[in-house]
Amino acid sequence: MSGPVGIVSEVNNAVNSGSYSWLYVLNLVALLTINLGIFNLLPIPALDGGRLLFLIIEAVRRKPVKPEHEGMVHAIGMAALLLLMGVVTVSDIIKLV
Repeated sequence: MSGPVGIVSEVNNAVNSGSYSWLYVLNLVALLTINLGIFNLLPIPALDGGRLLFLIIEAVRRKPVKPEHEGMVHAIGMAALLLLMGVVTVSDIIKLV
């Protein structure tokens, strides 16, 4: 797992890889885009997959989830994602040093 610092490091490695560096950079960009799309669809609150999960729950229950409850779940999910992002970024910085 790598955060923004690790991604920049890998892009730098791809750019400095040799004569076909543009091909490596394009492959890296394609992989990053695919990974971001898949991660965004995971059923984690505060992501699109979390919203889809709530829509499925509402369809099964045939009754909407209270906005206060949904908002709280999304807020907790966003806090967890921000915490994970901080931990991964610190880990990337430690790897560079």
